[in-house]
Amino acid sequence: MEGRRDSIRCIGFGPGSRLAVSHRPRQHHGMSELRQSATADPFARDVYTVSRLNLDARAILEEAFSTVWIEGEISNLARPRSGHVYFTLKDEHCQVRCAMFRMYNRTLSFAPEDGMQVLAHARVGLYPERGEFQLIVQYMEEAGAGALRRAFDALKSRLGAEGLFEAEHKRPLPVLPRRIGIITSPTGAAVRDVLSVLGRRFPAVPAMIHPVPVQGAGAAEAIARMIDLACERAECDVLILARGGGSLEDLRAFNEEVVARAMHRASIPIVTGIGHEIDFTIADLVADLRAPTPSAAAESVVPDASEWAARYRGLEARLLAAMRRGMAVRHGEVRMRVKRLVHPRRRLFDHSQRLDATTMRLLRAAGATGRERRARLSTLAARLARHAPDRVVRAHRTRCEMLERRLRIATRTALTARRTRVGALERALGAFGPQATLERGYSILLRAEGRSVVRDAREVRTGERLHARLARGTLDLDVADV
Repeated sequence: MEGRRDSIRCIGFGPGSRLAVSHRPRQHHGMSELRQSATADPFARDVYTVSRLNLDARAILEEAFSTVWIEGEISNLARPRSGHVYFTLKDEHCQVRCAMFRMYNRTLSFAPEDGMQVLAHARVGLYPERGEFQLIVQYMEEAGAGALRRAFDALKSRLGAEGLFEAEHKRPLPVLPRRIGIITSPTGAAVRDVLSVLGRRFPAVPAMIHPVPVQGAGAAEAIARMIDLACERAECDVLILARGGGSLEDLRAFNEEVVARAMHRASIPIVTGIGHEIDFTIADLVADLRAPTPSAAAESVVPDASEWAARYRGLEARLLAAMRRGMAVRHGEVRMRVKRLVHPRRRLFDHSQRLDATTMRLLRAAGATGRERRARLSTLAARLARHAPDRVVRAHRTRCEMLERRLRIATRTALTARRTRVGALERALGAFGPQATLERGYSILLRAEGRSVVRDAREVRTGERLHARLARGTLDLDVADV
């Protein structure tokens, strides 16, 4: 070990104490052996150098302990430019030096600080140059919160993949709710903060408290049941899920899947005000609106009454001004119409005069129209006398009688010709028709199935049934031989 100087701390009790260090690995000495070793020949002793002792001690520690999980509080944290981290882990009674090299501290998911409680996975060793017992930390997480953090991340990833955090599932909050439901502990500070803010901002809106435990065993199930019950009763227009600040363990109920599922299927908008602004839970991700604190959640569900009053006062002033302008316009129109108004007596005289004039014009027009109609009637009567209807009727009757006589003669002539032709055709049909042939002693053979005519004996099979048509009557025959 040239070029390297190791050291070890030694303690001597009493004045003038001297120390001789001797060690044989894996061998324990009794008191008698120690006395013999102290009085033996110095040249026969196995004397250790400090370097050898530290290296052997480190080998024994590493072989005996391998790696361990250790929990403690960080103190004396140091971060040199090399990128390594050096600190001390301590509990109520003891402490141990630790080193976390740069290749390992890159995996840290948090920034270590003095006073932080951590859980470390480390290799037991000894630093030979100073003879200090130490731990080489390979992994470290916040104690108590590490497992919860991993469960939080896993549930967040799974619910996010299912779409529970999507914006399309977020319900809008009512502008002015009729009643507000508060799901929280009835004895906590959160409910007092929420009620105080609601009473200050808009005291006219009533609030209904739905009491639930906000931490401890069964808290998540109680919160989920209360959300379902509030939605089933439908007495509130919006729900506030609130709790004061705390550690990740304290907020564990709001990171449970049963609460997230209940919030997702809720039919009423839910606003969360859980912990402080730095606290973030699964319930905040599923909620329709996440507020940093319970007080902020209360502020988000109701408007400010003073702002509404100021707004209404402004609207009232605008409405009054508009009404005044409208009334002024109407008054102007009334004054203008009053100026244009005519006295009823004068208007009555005007209408009477106009009626007289219209009557005289009507009488003159009626007389002229009567004279014109009488002249036209005389003209039409003269034309009608020249074209009397009885004369026309007599002429048409004479023509109809003549046409009727000609139609009878033509009909008789046509019927006689048709009868003569039909008689000739009947005689020809009788001479050349099948019935005449049958009368001469012939017959017609038909197949019984399809009634087709048999023209060749080769078409008939023995035993086949035939139908014979004679001049008078028919016969059914069975073929005995062909």
